[in-house]
Amino acid sequence: MHTTNRQAVVLGGVSETLMIPLWCRAIETERRRGILSDPKAREIVARLDYDFERRFAAHRDLAFRACLRTVMIDRWAQEFLRMHPGGTVVEIGTGLNTRFERIDNGTLRWFDVDLADSMALRRRFFADTPRRTMIEGAFGESEWLARLASARGGPYLFIAEAVLVYLSEATVRRGLDAIATAFPGSLFVFDTVTRAAIASQQRPMMNTYAAPFVWGIDDVATIEAWGAHRRLDSTTMFDLPAELRRRVPLKHQLALPYLRLRRPELLRSHALHRFELRTADDAA
Repeated sequence: MHTTNRQAVVLGGVSETLMIPLWCRAIETERRRGILSDPKAREIVARLDYDFERRFAAHRDLAFRACLRTVMIDRWAQEFLRMHPGGTVVEIGTGLNTRFERIDNGTLRWFDVDLADSMALRRRFFADTPRRTMIEGAFGESEWLARLASARGGPYLFIAEAVLVYLSEATVRRGLDAIATAFPGSLFVFDTVTRAAIASQQRPMMNTYAAPFVWGIDDVATIEAWGAHRRLDSTTMFDLPAELRRRVPLKHQLALPYLRLRRPELLRSHALHRFELRTADDAA
């Protein structure tokens, strides 16, 4: 993946971590029988002036892990769109994600939300359309939610992939409540990590980034206890569907039975959840 006239990358702190899932999708696209195909990710990687090889080359065989999370979220989003073909999907902390390209059904309404530096980079590769709009904003803030409300759409699915782990618990709670207040009954898909995973130093692709994990949670029922939010589904690597297990690299396929038997906590350390967000008044 080499080209001239590459785009400079100027990102701060947490924003720069968007390069990890981007690179993972590009690498997985090259792998025979990969978990996903994302030619747009390959194109973007080729056009960026960024030392992907120095940061990630030693971890190519781990690229599939981030892609498993992405594919599982894609499937929940596609399920939402089968039920609501004209629904609205809001991707928070979108980075350089290409979920719209992967799941667009031709009728949905889409919003990409991210911090100013990430959005400035994103706009070099993506453009607003009548059905797709980019907005500057951050989870935990409410100003950008007003723009969504004025656009009129719904039902709503909000997605935050690899976002909440960098925030404080107070910010997570505030963000959930803000969405629930503005869009009661909306669905929210997000990932979490356990407290042990927060404390662990076994995050090879993160070693060169100044973006520590902050929020960990061991029992997602805690989120329900915060208020009226209702969990619909949760899943982990322990629950990985057989057809996806068959498509991970062979050495990892062979390791999964051992991990399921002897180290299940590792497979359950990262989880995906689907919630219905409600206020106390909605639940009454």
